[in-house]
Amino acid sequence: MHIYNFEKLEVWQLARKLVKKIYLATQSFPESEKYGLTNQLRRAGVSISSNIAEGIGRITNKERARFIEIAYSSLLEVLNQLILSNDLEFINEQELFNFRNDIDLLSNKLNAFHRKILSS
Repeated sequence: MHIYNFEKLEVWQLARKLVKKIYLATQSFPESEKYGLTNQLRRAGVSISSNIAEGIGRITNKERARFIEIAYSSLLEVLNQLILSNDLEFINEQELFNFRNDIDLLSNKLNAFHRKILSS
């Protein structure tokens, strides 16, 4: 089986793990949030890894960098939604803390990857 370039990237692998954690955490969200915060949080999480993958498929470094910027924006959207989830007591402080650690790591990796693309 062929492994695509984006699958080899640590930044994509971290984003993929974050999506799994988001899906697991949102399973316990209230049913009333199914089409609200649960859906938004999942979609924003998926957007991170999807934009990394799509960006790698682009021809120019400028295009690649733009998709990494979009992935970063989606990461911030996830953080915002997790903070709101904590405010609404859908996740506890420890869960938010753990997510923030994952987000900090991924944020740093995305920024470094963005810089590397632009300097190529």
